[in-house]
Order: sequence, then structure tokens, then C-alpha cells
Amino acid sequence: MHSAGSGWPSGVLVVAAALASGLLIAGPALRRHYPVVWWVCIGFPAACIRVVRTWRPLMAGCGLAISRRAALTVVSGLVGNGAPPPQPRVPRRGLVIPTRDGFRLLIRMLPGQVPEDFVKAAPAMAHDWEVHAVRVSTWRPGVVRVVASATDPLREPRIPRQRTPGRLLRVTVGVLETGAQWVMDLRQVPHWLIVGATRSGKSTLINALVAGLSRQRVALVGIDCKGGMELSLYGPRLSALATNRGQAVKLLRALVDLTLDRMTICREARVRNVWGLPEKQRPVPVVVIVDELAELFLVASRGEKGEAQAAATALIRLAQLGAALGVFLVVAGQRVGSDLGPGVTALRAQLGGRICHRVADPGTAEMALGDLNPDALHAAQSITPEQAGTAILASADGWDRARSHLVSEMEAEAIAAECAHLTPCVPELAEAVGATSAGPFTHIERLDSDE
Repeated sequence: MHSAGSGWPSGVLVVAAALASGLLIAGPALRRHYPVVWWVCIGFPAACIRVVRTWRPLMAGCGLAISRRAALTVVSGLVGNGAPPPQPRVPRRGLVIPTRDGFRLLIRMLPGQVPEDFVKAAPAMAHDWEVHAVRVSTWRPGVVRVVASATDPLREPRIPRQRTPGRLLRVTVGVLETGAQWVMDLRQVPHWLIVGATRSGKSTLINALVAGLSRQRVALVGIDCKGGMELSLYGPRLSALATNRGQAVKLLRALVDLTLDRMTICREARVRNVWGLPEKQRPVPVVVIVDELAELFLVASRGEKGEAQAAATALIRLAQLGAALGVFLVVAGQRVGSDLGPGVTALRAQLGGRICHRVADPGTAEMALGDLNPDALHAAQSITPEQAGTAILASADGWDRARSHLVSEMEAEAIAAECAHLTPCVPELAEAVGATSAGPFTHIERLDSDE
């Protein structure tokens, strides 16, 4: 009995050693084919060991450790006959919790420290822990939250593209740096500004957004003053398309009239927005996509000044009134700056969602992100030409680095043709651009029960 009992721990150690050896040998193949399994079994335990081992020297090297009082050091030397002084105090670290492709932990700051101290230390944390990136944010007063990404999820987005309609006005367009889905929900953030230079990924993002909305019962309206070169791909799925500034002004005025009509309906029904109307009376949501904002605002002659002002005024009114009345704006441009006129700054203030790809001039990034988050602005200005598709997503709640799914022009045309039967007929918009809209008029589908 004694010999059997003494052999039991040895057997467990042998089995554990064999399992560990097997995981290490199969590690490369496991990481390539089953990255999540590899991270849970091998990557995360190794990362935990690095965090624990480097914590105290890391905090000291980054200036986040606080020395004990000088008097205490002297007493220690006298009482301990030259023993080493007490170790400096370091911020208290919480449990390291695994995520799909990284880990997170909470840190309680020491007196006198602020979250910006830990934000500056994030690159050192990433190097010491051998991870791709570390993000630090405020969790609650006195506590910061650290999120580490083991690999770069933006290099090869793994989230599948959306194939079903999903929730109304909600589209998965890509992946965030944290590995989570990049979702654009127009019910939560109704109006968006998207900026980016040529080949930065701006058109790809618009393709991903429109492809997702095309499968839903919403009216898509395009304003593309570059002759329709970009948005004409979605011709069969657009309820109206303006291809020059003259048509755009007429279409925007028609959209303002449509919005005022909906306001009257809501007022008579004594509800605050179209979502409060009975289901059969709710008008179809309208998503207005403006490609290349500068073409609407630039003035080459005195005669064009009136059109530019009319377009700016109509866009601002739609941004102010549209969210409650089922009209949403997605405004895009290569260059967006105050030099385009005062209307641009007023419009920017109404666009709560901001997306900035690589831009050719710092003023465009400043216009997109400068009023929301200085850190987001710095991150956007660091995007390189090799990072096509990478963007900084910012709102009043914070910012993230993201990358949209690749939707080619051929895929865009195919999706538009496939979903052409869902194109709502909105006669007043079609007439504004001198086109005949086909398809039955539709109402929005029933909202999800949790809304």
C-alpha cells in the first residue's frame, strides 16, 4: 500500500510532463490551424508567467513604483545591520483573465498616479510581455484596465462576412483590434463621417456597409458628385442616385421635405420618433450615402456658391432632424477641412460617429477626430500606406483601431443585383433626380424585442 501510494504522485508528474511535451511539439501546427486552442493551452499560460515575472521590474522601469520613505530606509539599515532597504511599492495587479486572443487585467493605481502614466507605459508592457499591443483605459476612479492582444487581428480578419439581414440598421463591417466584431449600428450612432486618402480603405468600408444594408428593408440613397463612379455599382439597389451637384441639391431638398412630412406624422400621432408609430405606419428607413463631400462644398465660381450653400444647409438639417425620423447620414471624403466653408464644421458637429483611415493631410484627421480624442488623432496620423484598410473608429465613448472586410467591386455589383427586389420605391426622391424608381413601397420590419 505504501509503495503504491508513493508512486501515484510520480505517475501524475510523468503524465503531466508528457502532455506538456506533446503540446510544445505540436505547438506550431496547433497555432496555425487552431489558434484559439493554442492560446488557451500554451500562449496564455506563458503570458501569465511573463506578467508575474516582470511585474515589479517593469513598474520600476516605467517610473510607476514609489519608493518607501527615506526615514524607513535609514531605520532598515540600522536595525538590519546593512540589510537591503525595503522594496518600493508597485501598483497592485488583479487577476490575469484570458480573452479570445489575449488577456486583460485591472491595476489599482498608487496615490498620485493618473491613467496617462500607464498609457505611456503600454509599449513597454507589450515588449516585456511579448504581445502585439497593449491598450490602457480608465475602468473606474483609481483603477485602470489593461487589454493585451497577443497577435494582430487586423492582419487577417477572421470574422465571417454578414450573409443574413440581421438586426435592422446594424451591420458587421470588419474586425476591431481587440478581435471583436466591428459593428456599425445606425440606431445607436445615426450619422457617420468617414475620411481617407486614395487607396486607404475608405471605399472598401463603404462597400462593406452598403453590402450589409442592401440585405435589409431600408432605402439607400446615393450622392456621388464624381459622376456616380463609386456608388453607381449599387444602382439596382438605390432608390435614388445624384451624380452631380445640381441633382444633389434637389435630392437633398426632397429628403428634407420627406423628413418634415414624417415630423408631421409623428406630431399627429403624439410620438417622439418614427419608432413609436404603429408598425404598419412606420416609414421605411432612409440611409443617405454621400461620397466625396468636397465636391458638394467646393466653389469654383460665384454662380456655384448658391448651390454649395444650399447643399450644406440641407445636409445640416438632415443631420439635426433625421435620427428621430428614420433618415441617416454616412458622409465620406478624401479631404475634409474648414477651408471648404463654415458648413463643414457645422455638419461635422452633427456627425457623432467618426472613422479616419490614412489621410494625406493632418487637417483632415484633425477635422475627423480632433474634437473627440487626442489619442485617437495621434493613432490615425501613425497609419502607414502599407496598412490599407486600417482605420481609427472614434465616438464620444472612446476609440478603437479597426479594419473593414474586403468587398470587391464585383462583389458589390453582385450583391446589389441579388437584393434589387428589396429596393423600396420612394417616388419623391426618384423624381428629384429625374429617375423612375421601381419596386413596391415597403415599411420597416418589426424591431427586435429587446428594443
